[in-house]
Amino acid sequence: MTPVTTLGLIGSGNIGGTVARLAVAAGHQVVLSNSRSPETLAGLVGELGPLAAAATGPGAAAAGDIVVVTIPLKAYRSLPVEPLAGKIVIDTNNYYPGRDGQIAELDSGSTTGSELVQRHLPTAKVVKAFNNIYYKHLLSLSRPAGAADRTFLPIAGDDPAAKLAVAAFLDSIGYGTVDAGPLAEGWRQQPGTPAYGAPYGSFDDEAGTPADAEAVRAALAAARR
Repeated sequence: MTPVTTLGLIGSGNIGGTVARLAVAAGHQVVLSNSRSPETLAGLVGELGPLAAAATGPGAAAAGDIVVVTIPLKAYRSLPVEPLAGKIVIDTNNYYPGRDGQIAELDSGSTTGSELVQRHLPTAKVVKAFNNIYYKHLLSLSRPAGAADRTFLPIAGDDPAAKLAVAAFLDSIGYGTVDAGPLAEGWRQQPGTPAYGAPYGSFDDEAGTPADAEAVRAALAAARR
């Protein structure tokens, strides 16, 4: 059984709010934050119940055993460095030039978004996850361990122990994992690749389609730059 974890969330929008719901359902405590103030999260905290609380971004970072970063990539330099020192950080970000502006290093393919986050958080252990699935599918496709129709999500990271911890957390909220390699390979699950969205069905279908480990591995392998 996975130990109960306190999950910090920097960003509490569609993906962050969905991960928080799944975490609370699995018995984890969550500490939510956004770019405004803890008071603006009162409705979501009330909906989630006694396992949920709101804080500032640095407060959520300090509280979390694992911290989920789910903010626009262009804002990655706003992440609090000291409270995240030594922490496992799940990076859900995608690069959308229309929203984030052009980032030359990403346009050239010389690095990835999660590597930028890792560079900004030099002692954190960044693991890329949750970025390739529609948030409604993330909520609907959760299944217990051993279920025949369990869905798998790719994770990329440079620290093996951190990836194991993230895999254990994902297992607790209803997902298997496929190791997608180091952060440098995180582009394989980014927008425009076969692993982005497609394995889990059309965005028009809120229920989604379960994707097993073989399907996710095949999608990652089919990615081309």
